[in-house]
Amino acid sequence: MSIWWSLHLRREAASVPLARRLLLGTMETAGVDPDICYDLSVALSEACANAVEHGGDTATEDYRVTAFIDGDTCRIEVADSGPGFHGTSVPPAPPHTAEDRASTPAPVPTPAQAPVFAEEGRGLFLIEALTDHVRYRNRMGRPGAIVSFDKILKWRDGAALPMAS
Repeated sequence: MSIWWSLHLRREAASVPLARRLLLGTMETAGVDPDICYDLSVALSEACANAVEHGGDTATEDYRVTAFIDGDTCRIEVADSGPGFHGTSVPPAPPHTAEDRASTPAPVPTPAQAPVFAEEGRGLFLIEALTDHVRYRNRMGRPGAIVSFDKILKWRDGAALPMAS
């Protein structure tokens, strides 16, 4: 059995906890281990905060969050309509699908670019630290960035989702 959901959210700070709570509720109901739930909720919060902060101008009022739980993997994708990623710093992770290989990956900032005492600029690094695979790319044919990340799930004893498979 698999679960997926997608949200179109306004680019405002109040949307971040909404997306996080929906993810947490879904994973807790499915029986995902609490530590994994926490890691993914922090990673999602950072990706949503980036979409709210950098995801466009006043004409682009929304962004999209999609989450998939399929088997023992959770993939989350956050897409915005901002300027996308720029620069040539970090090579992207290897592509997983033919669609991934067809799109041109977008470089992202490196940890050296975040000053030691900066209060911002660490969101992408947190996402990388808390998940198993991260992919950054620009949207094809229109402005915007897509941040997607995967994490292998661990299940609580008696979890609902694995037993339904």
